[in-house]
Amino acid sequence: MSLRITPLTDPDTTPSSRRLAWLAAGAEGVPVGSAYLRLFTKEGQEHLAEVEVAVHPAERRQGVGSRLLDAAVAVSRSEGRRSLVAQVEDGSPGDPFLAARGFRRVLALTYSRLPLAEADLARIDEIAERPHPGYALTQWDGIVPPELARTFAESRRAMDDMPMEGTDFGTVVWDVQRVVAAAETVAKRGELLHTVAAVDTSDGSIVGFSELVVPGDGRGDAQHYGTGVLPEHRGHGLGLWMKAESIRRARQRHPELEGLLTDTADSNAPMLGINDTLGYLPTHKAVEYQLDL
Repeated sequence: MSLRITPLTDPDTTPSSRRLAWLAAGAEGVPVGSAYLRLFTKEGQEHLAEVEVAVHPAERRQGVGSRLLDAAVAVSRSEGRRSLVAQVEDGSPGDPFLAARGFRRVLALTYSRLPLAEADLARIDEIAERPHPGYALTQWDGIVPPELARTFAESRRAMDDMPMEGTDFGTVVWDVQRVVAAAETVAKRGELLHTVAAVDTSDGSIVGFSELVVPGDGRGDAQHYGTGVLPEHRGHGLGLWMKAESIRRARQRHPELEGLLTDTADSNAPMLGINDTLGYLPTHKAVEYQLDL
């Protein structure tokens, strides 16, 4: 088929990345596919790019996806990137497409949902109310309060050893400026960021957190952005405690919310166990692919 690939200007730039886009059009100028390439820019991830390719089902197997992917790979190389990653649903056409183009499977993910209408809310309340000697819970909406900002940023290293299997993910370096910018980005999208954090009562420092992003109208499904506990404070049930409190808070604040979404690496047994305990139900599997540039 006659095909034209047009680079587009994409305004989706964040403090940690910038994004490029391409549109594929057929002979009549009708769009048949698109590609988005995210180039990570923050310290610890400057080697990484992420691509998303979409082709209309009726136009597949005609080279559209390959042309779009070639454009993204070429830019990734010209930008000096070491690794290009892409995520597809397990068993979808994207699986053989990426494998045939030199990508390798590096990470398996399970996506799950907690349907609030069917959740065991009494059990969740009981978990959230359990005492944890030496620790207390705190919470806030949007940007972290100034008095908590430093230790909250430091607590983000709880995610440094998150199971990523073979993915060349790098290490995300967090500081106060970055946590504030991340919260501002959520607000600009019209969404609500709720954070529950565990505090070490001996010094008032944050040692763990659980973030939830809720649609601006408080309806539909909310998305967990991350739950982590610093290594030196693990083994006390803080992850389960924080996530249970996050669920309870979301239910109280947003009575029309229907469900909570989360995704977890299949190798992350502790978090899979937390999700199972709280009643999350698997919805589908995804696979992360990586091309070594």
